Amino acid sequence: MPTCQIDPSIERKSVKGFKFPLGVYPVETITPIAGYSAEFEPAENTDEMGDWEAWPDQYVFDIVMPADRVEPFWHQIFAMMPNRIFPIIDYIGHDAYREIDPFMAYEPVGKEKIIDAIRQFRPFFFEDGMVGFGAVSEDPFFYVFIDEHKIVTIRVEPKYKSRIEKLLGAFDLEACEEPAGADAAAHEHRGVLITSPEHPDLLTGDEILERMRDAWGLILNVDPESNVDDEGNELGITHWRCLARFATDQNPDDQYAELYLTASSIHQAEELAQQGIAAALKYQGEWLDIVVISADRLTPKQINEALAKSSPPKLFDTKALDKETVLAIRHIHPT
Repeated sequence: MPTCQIDPSIERKSVKGFKFPLGVYPVETITPIAGYSAEFEPAENTDEMGDWEAWPDQYVFDIVMPADRVEPFWHQIFAMMPNRIFPIIDYIGHDAYREIDPFMAYEPVGKEKIIDAIRQFRPFFFEDGMVGFGAVSEDPFFYVFIDEHKIVTIRVEPKYKSRIEKLLGAFDLEACEEPAGADAAAHEHRGVLITSPEHPDLLTGDEILERMRDAWGLILNVDPESNVDDEGNELGITHWRCLARFATDQNPDDQYAELYLTASSIHQAEELAQQGIAAALKYQGEWLDIVVISADRLTPKQINEALAKSSPPKLFDTKALDKETVLAIRHIHPT
């Protein structure tokens, strides 16, 4: 069974006995403070927010604990959730204009799927500094998220408040004004998984995310018809790198293609990628699937660096962004 493994050369940062995750560590002086804060938030206006985003009266817990306590705490808090939940993943991906790729399932899945995946890819979820994960249920409302700093946020209906506080007490965590983890000072994020070609059986973070998107039904929670940066600035037509997976009736095994193109939205980039693969392969039989796994925007410098490595090398006029088109395709055989 494919899995992942921590790079043994990575050393854990520890300050005054407080262990940080392998993938997140401070780069300036910090005094970590384990503990939690709790705050009541009234229900949102359902008329303004819509049913899905309208959360009820809730208590919000922000929790900091040493890295070696996060996994056992997750198992305890996850056991409180109902049997069908909506999984969530935040991933620090490769998009040049967006820091975090937020993924969420819009159909509930059984808890066993979450348990199996976290067991299989434990180093990725609990140690890697590029990923945060969690889940939410609607009835009862119960939200748990472990972010990329491995700081835990819990949002629950008031009836759960005492249960959460008892669990926190069992982990020797006390209420404090400002708990302080890795994000309380200047810090660095890093991936911690072995990615050497000498270990083809070990998956990278990108490959694990692909599997989780399939297994959990995750969808990128970004407007597919717009093209803005993290500050909301309209970008218009930009350069993109798309990775697509496809199969045909004659070759049902998954194959991959890397495409470089220009597009004005995620939706348009995905359509161009699918059309580009079909046109490049000129296959006349039945396509079983063409799935765009990722669509990441590139800066002008990045697109020219990528195209310079294509065969034959190309140079794109980065000022000529007046049309949406495929620039280059590279067929990647199954690994």
